[in-house]
Amino acid sequence: TVRLWDANTGEHLRTLSGHTGGISSVAFSPDGGILASGSWDKTVRLWDANTGEHLRTLSGHTGDVNSVSFSPDGSTLASGSRDYTVRLWEVNTGAPLCTLTGHTGWVRSVSFSRDDSTLASGSWDGTVLLWEYNSSTFPSSKSIGDADSH
Repeated sequence: TVRLWDANTGEHLRTLSGHTGGISSVAFSPDGGILASGSWDKTVRLWDANTGEHLRTLSGHTGDVNSVSFSPDGSTLASGSRDYTVRLWEVNTGAPLCTLTGHTGWVRSVSFSRDDSTLASGSWDGTVLLWEYNSSTFPSSKSIGDADSH
């Protein structure tokens, strides 16, 4: 389950249930209206952060989901998995946008840059891959580039 708490008072607000495996990552959308949860059940769930209503389930990973992150404009969600991939999803519809490959180990962490131009993914393979990203032109061949290991 995911539990939501009032950060000022410590009061328990609500419990979100539905995953069938442990939850490894949670993230709020930039406007705070949506909460994403990534799970060992190989799915991402999107929730209305104010009511706790389940909005949709994002399926497609073949391994546990270790990390979730919203793009700065809130339109895209990235998820990193034990299947060595990063997947990008359209938040409003739940549609899969693309699968990014290049890691040779579990993807442990994903994060968008504040300027919405880069997605970083960190892996158990000891690398951080940087992906060119631009939500205004995505998807196009120019928006997701080759990964650079650093």
